[in-house]
Amino acid sequence: MNYRKLGKTGLSVSEISLGTWQVGGKWGEPFSHDNADKILNAAADAGVNFIDTADVYGDGESEKAVGRLVRSRSERIYVATKCGRRLQPHVAEAYQPAALRQFVEDSLRNMQLETLDLVQLHCPPTEVYYRPEIFELFDRLREEGKIQHLGVSVEKVEEGLKALEFPNVATVQLIFNMFRQRPPELLFREAARRDVGLIVRVPLASGLLTGKFTAQTKFAADDHRNFNRQGEAFDKGETFSGVDYATGLAAVEELKAVFPGQEQLAAWALRWVLMFEEVSCVIPGASRPEQLRSNLQAADLPALTPKQMDAVRAVYNCSIRPLVHQLW
Repeated sequence: MNYRKLGKTGLSVSEISLGTWQVGGKWGEPFSHDNADKILNAAADAGVNFIDTADVYGDGESEKAVGRLVRSRSERIYVATKCGRRLQPHVAEAYQPAALRQFVEDSLRNMQLETLDLVQLHCPPTEVYYRPEIFELFDRLREEGKIQHLGVSVEKVEEGLKALEFPNVATVQLIFNMFRQRPPELLFREAARRDVGLIVRVPLASGLLTGKFTAQTKFAADDHRNFNRQGEAFDKGETFSGVDYATGLAAVEELKAVFPGQEQLAAWALRWVLMFEEVSCVIPGASRPEQLRSNLQAADLPALTPKQMDAVRAVYNCSIRPLVHQLW
């Protein structure tokens, strides 16, 4: 495993880390602590030392599993969680310091930890980025020893750029993949200039970039890849990176031609993300240990050639860019 610096936190984190949205089972299935323990321990065995979770994943069950891992291992494993999505309705007015403080304390209780390495605002409405009192709260929490660092998880490039204006923001988590290529145009440069770490989520476009899906693939009724394709439940960009499913399938076939003879497009999609030195780590999810180990293969792949990078960019510019570039 290779390690990179997580911005101004100074932490050295595994470049391929783990996101835990579905770590207790596939999307749409009940949370399984047995499955979660197997995945989390397999990750730690492989050198993964950064785990990203959230209080809403499995209604707190994901945090409990992550806390159990951290307490049971001798290695130093860094924990990143998120807060804010429990607000109902999830609107800017609901973001109040007292509510967010309670969420942080709930996460500490879920994980049975004394401090959280990183707490991230969980894709708040854009208006929240214009309220200094929200960001000041986390200075108080740090002084109290409840958190070590603050980050934000964003939907849009503009939100990330606004977040960078707050000195206590140490990381920005964002969607970045072969189907979402806008961030390097400005956000990456500005984050590097301010020494802010970049955590990349949805690197496989909700599985589209694995190359395993077809027009006949069926998703469970309560899987977001079935019910959120038009943003019915939350931001459309979280599902297939906002790309129309049929359009995405066609573009994936074009990408496969860039890597002929390679069975695992997923690993190459992850390796593509890691070609950008501004990225601190990428956090693909896994619903079973075998999927985790497949993702980790990306660390052993050679760098993409300039020709391959150009070809990936060409597929994006032709098939994807007109549909999504200006939206996120």
